[in-house]
Amino acid sequence: MKNFDNYPKSIKKAVRYIKQDASKEELEEIFKLINSAIKLRRIKLE
Repeated sequence: MKNFDNYPKSIKKAVRYIKQDASKEELEEIFKLINSAIKLRRIKLE
């Protein structure tokens, strides 16, 4: 796995937002969005 510093700036900002500012409702929405994006990407890579 890559070192966290090697990921794009947008990923680092998203993780920081999740850790510091996201409400419970926002966390649920973010979880759904990221989960679906990962699933679609995995399907495309197979």
